[in-house]
Order: sequence, then structure tokens, then C-alpha cells
Amino acid sequence: MRTLQDIHEEYNFLEGDERYRLLIELGRELDEMPDALKTESTLVRGCSAQVWVYPTGDMEKLHFLADSNAAITKGIVALVIAAVQDKPAPEVSQMDIAEALSPFDLKNQLSSNRTQGVPNMIALVKDHAARIATG
Repeated sequence: MRTLQDIHEEYNFLEGDERYRLLIELGRELDEMPDALKTESTLVRGCSAQVWVYPTGDMEKLHFLADSNAAITKGIVALVIAAVQDKPAPEVSQMDIAEALSPFDLKNQLSSNRTQGVPNMIALVKDHAARIATG
């Protein structure tokens, strides 16, 4: 998976529909999430599309599987995951993920329907990291 910084450099260079294409491409690059993991317990509430996030890993290296039934939403999920993927749980639990995503200006680039679930995705990721970090 690309780093958030690498993604931002490319995103900044693009405009309009090209940014949508980049988001769709990022979604396709996510690790495949088996259908068996797409359950009510992994479903992120508050998203206009269906979004699933499944945490794995340990204190030293959190890893997330994620998917969505909408291509652009899946790209947004990929941005959230890129911010935290394979980082230590204590770091992720203290991280300001919303701030890390702020250079993408998603609220002004995308409709509110597409971004409304982002805070819930962030909360899920941080909660999992905090649980792991505190043992």
C-alpha cells in the first residue's frame, strides 16, 4: 500500500475526475477482504454505502482489511487505512487521523454523502488501536 504522503503528492497534482479515478484505484489496491469477514460486527455505521473494516495485527503492527460496495467510498476507506496501516497500536491510538487526511480536503472535493462515515471509520480504527495498546 502506498503511503499517505505519496498518495497526497499524486492527488495534489490531479483535478476533478482524475482525483475520483485515483480514489477508485486506491480502493482496488486494498488487501482483499474475504466475504466471511463482512458481517454486522465489521460494518461501519453511518456510511451512505456499505463499509466493512476488520482489524488484525498486534501492538507492534496493526493491519486492517477493509471493503465497500461503492468504488469511490472504497477509495476513501483506502485513504483512512493508508494513514494507519502497519503502524504500532500506541501510535495509531494517539494519532489525529482527521488531521492526516485534511490535505485531501475531502469535504470540499466530495459530496457529504460520500464523506459522512469517515469520522466513524476513524473512531473504529482508533478504538481498536487503543484496546490493543492498553492490553
